[in-house]
Amino acid sequence: MQSFNQTPMKDSPAWVFQTWASFILSISITSIGIYNLPVDNWIKGFMGMGLAFSVASTFSLAKTTRDMHESKKLTSRIEEAKVEKLLSQHETKL
Repeated sequence: MQSFNQTPMKDSPAWVFQTWASFILSISITSIGIYNLPVDNWIKGFMGMGLAFSVASTFSLAKTTRDMHESKKLTSRIEEAKVEKLLSQHETKL
């Protein structure tokens, strides 16, 4: 049986650093690449907007996925609590 007083999982500082470093590095390198392309500024602007929209939609997708996962965990805990309550009531009647 699972306890309701579990501590939430936390990411290690090394993992947090790695994710932020890779994010900053990838955005920086892609931006530098777009800036140095031998094309008109209109094309560079279009590619820059594409990069910005891709990053924003990635954040939205990650948040939505996390929210759905956390909502399932909460629903699961509520269902588990209901089952435990029913079992305890049943045991007292026996």
